[in-house]
Amino acid sequence: MNILIKPIITEKATAQSEDLNVFAFQVARSANKVEIKKAIEAFYGVSVETVRTAIVPAKFQTKQTKAGLVRGRKSAYKKAMVQVASGETIDLYGNI
Repeated sequence: MNILIKPIITEKATAQSEDLNVFAFQVARSANKVEIKKAIEAFYGVSVETVRTAIVPAKFQTKQTKAGLVRGRKSAYKKAMVQVASGETIDLYGNI
């Protein structure tokens, strides 16, 4: 099972990674904190101190287009905020 789906790169997540050494990832809904910790340590080669998780609820979206009003839905997902040990970092932009 693939636990890590993708890193979350937003302004808030970038600020937390620079200031607090906390990185955000979108993870599988069925993954628990222990599995997330092992996956991060194996994939990035860092030591993880804490893992916090949150389930982001689904949101309804409305767009105005030439065809008229388009309604849609963004699906819910699970987010993990991972704090790595001081002095270590995760290079999220290295594989771009």
